[in-house]
Amino acid sequence: METQFSRLTPIVGQKGLNMLKTKTVMVVGIGGVGSACAEALARGGVGKLILIDDDIIKVSNINRQLFALHSTIGIKKVYAAEKRLKDIRPDICIDILPIFVSIKTIEIIRQKKCDLIIDAIDDTDAKVILAKLAQEENIPMYACMGTGNKTDPSMFCFSDIYSTNTCPLCRTMRQKYKKADIEHLTVLYSPEERKGTLAIDEDNKKVPGSTSYIPPIAGLMLAGRALLQLSNFDSAAS
Repeated sequence: METQFSRLTPIVGQKGLNMLKTKTVMVVGIGGVGSACAEALARGGVGKLILIDDDIIKVSNINRQLFALHSTIGIKKVYAAEKRLKDIRPDICIDILPIFVSIKTIEIIRQKKCDLIIDAIDDTDAKVILAKLAQEENIPMYACMGTGNKTDPSMFCFSDIYSTNTCPLCRTMRQKYKKADIEHLTVLYSPEERKGTLAIDEDNKKVPGSTSYIPPIAGLMLAGRALLQLSNFDSAAS
């Protein structure tokens, strides 16, 4: 009989699918990268998602974020995500935290037990705090680096943060992680030089430009890495 996972089972096997259904993934940051990642994890069979983001959906999010629609403008991203993901997978367990990662909130986050963390946030201090948590709790984590002003999806790759090059965010994070004694962290990044110019947000601040396809592709790559690891399909995904 055809099921929601009829096309997935031939790839990961019934054992792999059963394993995925027991796993919990924490996705931190439900923007262009995180929304695509969370949806792929849900469609891919993960049993529980912990979604963390304190932001609301804005009209400028619509060009790249799955949960951003004209009908969801003004809604917290985690609430829009929960509604859509429950429609995709009624059986999935979703735990939402509409909070920002900080020194003040990290102990709340620490209480949420998971098998793997996806860092899809762009605040540099928050990225360090999350990496420290993952290292202290011995939780595997994949962190996304900069996707802004990138145009070539073929240049994205996984690497240890200390082996990255070119990406301005990677440069900043190498220094911050080293100062925080982060020993190792697998990141997704692109060595592509930035294209185009910066955009101006509603607060008249300069922000990176973004295409409709680069952030979701990065999110899908993160989800793919996680799904292969959690299903024991690919022992190299570590």
